[in-house]
Amino acid sequence: MHELIHDLALSIVMAWLLGVAANFIRQPLILAYLVAGFLLGPSGLKWVQSEQSINTIAELGLIFMLFMIGLEIDLKKIVRAGNVILVTSAAQILGCFALALGLFLAIGIPLGDRRFDALYLAVAVALSSTVIIVKLLYDKRELDTLPGRVTLGVLVVQDLFAILFLAIQPGLNDLHFDVVMVSVLRVGVLLVTALVFSRYTLPHLFRLIASLPELVLVGALAWCFAVAEFAEFLGLSREMGALIAGVSLSTFPYALDVTAKVTSLRDFFITLFFVALGMMIPLPTLSVLGLALVLVAFTLASRLLTVFPPLYLMRQGLRASTLPAINLAQISEFSLVLIQVGVQSGQTTPGVASAASAAFVVLAVLSSFLIMNSDPITRGAIPALKWLGLRDLDQARAEAEPESPAERKRRILILGFYRVASSFLSELERRHAALLEQVFVVDFNPTVDLGIGDAGMRQRAGLDSEGNEQREDRPACAHGEPVGKNHRDGGRAGGGGDALRRRRRLCDHGAAGPGQRTGRSRHRRRIRPAG
Repeated sequence: MHELIHDLALSIVMAWLLGVAANFIRQPLILAYLVAGFLLGPSGLKWVQSEQSINTIAELGLIFMLFMIGLEIDLKKIVRAGNVILVTSAAQILGCFALALGLFLAIGIPLGDRRFDALYLAVAVALSSTVIIVKLLYDKRELDTLPGRVTLGVLVVQDLFAILFLAIQPGLNDLHFDVVMVSVLRVGVLLVTALVFSRYTLPHLFRLIASLPELVLVGALAWCFAVAEFAEFLGLSREMGALIAGVSLSTFPYALDVTAKVTSLRDFFITLFFVALGMMIPLPTLSVLGLALVLVAFTLASRLLTVFPPLYLMRQGLRASTLPAINLAQISEFSLVLIQVGVQSGQTTPGVASAASAAFVVLAVLSSFLIMNSDPITRGAIPALKWLGLRDLDQARAEAEPESPAERKRRILILGFYRVASSFLSELERRHAALLEQVFVVDFNPTVDLGIGDAGMRQRAGLDSEGNEQREDRPACAHGEPVGKNHRDGGRAGGGGDALRRRRRLCDHGAAGPGQRTGRSRHRRRIRPAG
């Protein structure tokens, strides 16, 4: 017991020291935790060598991390996601899985005879990192843009795919139809039981203790471990039970309150899990490093091959089709969890886990760079895509409806269509409906075009034919008077409605001549823009 406390203390101190260093050089904290574990473990400084301590730390962290992942899976959002997210998710997950399985079998990675290395790796590379993506998109204020929503939707469906894999994982050694059906039936019993309790029993219990934050926290933990033990009783893993416990609470009326209460514990246990995972990483051999590089190259290429085509075919435009592919270009922390479950059950080897961990580290660094620089990367890629013959939305519309000389003289130019622009146009329609024909909207969001044209306005995508951002001196807008830049949470004109600017200038064209600005507009009502 004293040895376990000693190992926990070393783990937390080393994780904190390297976490500070990683934050200073703007690298993911998960990377710091893995390095901390590697340094402490048998392959590093050998300060922690007890296999029992390592396994205990890893299992506690794994159970709690899966519980928190389950809390973030909102089943209602998946139902409301729409075809764009669902089709893209299916193409990305199934496409990556099939391509990876074929590649790994072709290069001789075993599958069968109680060895499922190729299967575990194929599942691993089909998943992307929720932790890294959400953190970076939040820092860039792009979570609520169209590419951000598509990215988050795909991540949620990926988590459901991982749940399905966890359901059949115990029966892989004797994989027959009846075995799979028994596993799925057990998961169904676990899921239905958890959902029924969270729907009809837990709300009453939590209502009684809502004013006592410490009991809310203890209640959430009790639910997590109760469902985990019930899963063990059904012949499933405790990790599967923890995930189901989180999913059942995600639809719970007090879900947000529970999440807020357990956030600090989440960070503690996630830290423990990744430190323990780092302790299990052996010194890499040339074969492990070679496999890790294959995983890195495949992950980067497969995201473009499986994410861009469905989005482009569903007319989301070149920019909105490219950004989600860039955002999803890494391996998930959930992938490491699944492979670790496979190692513990003897279905794959520590060498596979080492290769996946090494690939995770490399992709975490590369992905951070790619996501933080996704805008200039996309701007550089769009001209090349057009050169290859792919048409953007503004090209298709320009060919279908050539602009007349009168349309080139539209006087009201709006850069970015979101809440402020939507409110402004609603007010304009109410007071001076005839002026709608003078409106020209520049925005990256392809769904904006659905409502703009019906109102007699003109819309253009936010990039010109060279891939540069639209400016006021665009020939089609040469006579336009820019009346405002309104964005959503982030910063660039025409950026799909990125950051909402508090300072804006609106032009009352009904009372003033072109070029004469008047006072601020008072928005009497607000409507949601298209998309």
